Amino acid sequence: MMTNFLRTALLSCASAAFLAGCGSTKSDPVAAAGSEVNTPKNIIMVVADGMGPAYTTAYRNYMDDPSTPVIENVVFDDILVGNASTYPAQVSGYVTDSAAAATALATGIKSYNGAIGVDVNKKPVKSVMHYAKSKGMRTGLAVTSQIVHATPASYIAHNESRKNYNAIAEDFFDIRVNGEFVADVMLGGGASYFKREDRDIAAQFTDNNYQFVDTYETLEKVPAGSNVLGLFAPVALPAVLDDEKKNRLQYLTKNAIKHLENDNGFFLLVEASQVDWAGHSNDIASAMAEMHDLAITLEYLRDYVTKNPDTLVVLTADHSTGGLTIGANGDYRWSPEHLKGLKASVMTIAMAMPNEEKPEEYVASMLGLSLTEDELATLASVANQDDRSRFTTVKAFLDAKTNTGWTTGGHTGVDVEVFAFGAGYTNFMGQIDNTDIAKKIFTLLDKKH
Repeated sequence: MMTNFLRTALLSCASAAFLAGCGSTKSDPVAAAGSEVNTPKNIIMVVADGMGPAYTTAYRNYMDDPSTPVIENVVFDDILVGNASTYPAQVSGYVTDSAAAATALATGIKSYNGAIGVDVNKKPVKSVMHYAKSKGMRTGLAVTSQIVHATPASYIAHNESRKNYNAIAEDFFDIRVNGEFVADVMLGGGASYFKREDRDIAAQFTDNNYQFVDTYETLEKVPAGSNVLGLFAPVALPAVLDDEKKNRLQYLTKNAIKHLENDNGFFLLVEASQVDWAGHSNDIASAMAEMHDLAITLEYLRDYVTKNPDTLVVLTADHSTGGLTIGANGDYRWSPEHLKGLKASVMTIAMAMPNEEKPEEYVASMLGLSLTEDELATLASVANQDDRSRFTTVKAFLDAKTNTGWTTGGHTGVDVEVFAFGAGYTNFMGQIDNTDIAKKIFTLLDKKH
């Protein structure tokens, strides 16, 4: 019979192993760097919108080398430190939207679904980005959505509704902290909200010593340390499967850091925005592609922290989207190999079908798959239907090939994972609430200054 002492010792060891990232040796250099500096000079907050636990498991399987007997770890495995609850203010129940979740992550305050930087009484609340700016740090964001979307907006703006994009864009210019703009660097999509007939906010920023850029190539040429407004699409950036730059989030993150680095430190928000959109569409191909864009961004950040051990990186999701399941319909199988050869997103492929002489063969080529006559016939049968019907058919086809399941086109209320590395990363270990992440960052900012 196991003694109480032995049972306690084993449980203690198990807990320690979990909190240390399951004893991964791959992450030890970064963890060691962080353990030497308890208070970070720089803080990088990464939000993977919609990334519930099933997404990180799916990505591990997606990246697996089938020639080996084990499923290899990916970057998420090496930096896992805990979980966070995601529920919004009581008035909105148990399942959050991105606005309430982002407000919680940014300010440490629960609010209602749809709230942007305001509490349940619609009163403005201070974000960690506001606080970092008040401490004299440089601040910025790099996202793949429009920069006025729920997550980035909640770190800068105050609005009762996430849908008020024009008013939120105005807040980016109008809200000041100690007379300064909240963000020194803003990279993502959303040009249509900043270059308008009624108000050219982009021009107002350029009149205030900001560099405005609208192409990736131009961004590369901006001198380091500049204030930058970079808007690379009218609304959101293209899906990564359709983007000319397949590492777009990593690229934007790297360039943001280039302009934020300074002796007093910086706060940077990074969002992998379109994991969520893939989940809403139940599009497993885009989901894995967006996850890969995030993963290579984290690999870059891990290298950055190794070289800059006074930097903290925290990653979490605002919620899970789509109710993704790895395996479906009672079939104990998941086959991600069918997702490796896509040459464009499912939506782009579906929209192009009517223009092709043999649409079914075009789809097979764009998916990178050899299909049976029956499969080709199924695809040919929808070639002349509307865009949505073609998209749904091609997406369902990939679900069947991979045996992927979905429970909803919306959000779910499950806890999400928390990942952290670098200076002060141990503050984020264990089971916490999404508001705790902001509260801990506020505390770290106070210790720094």
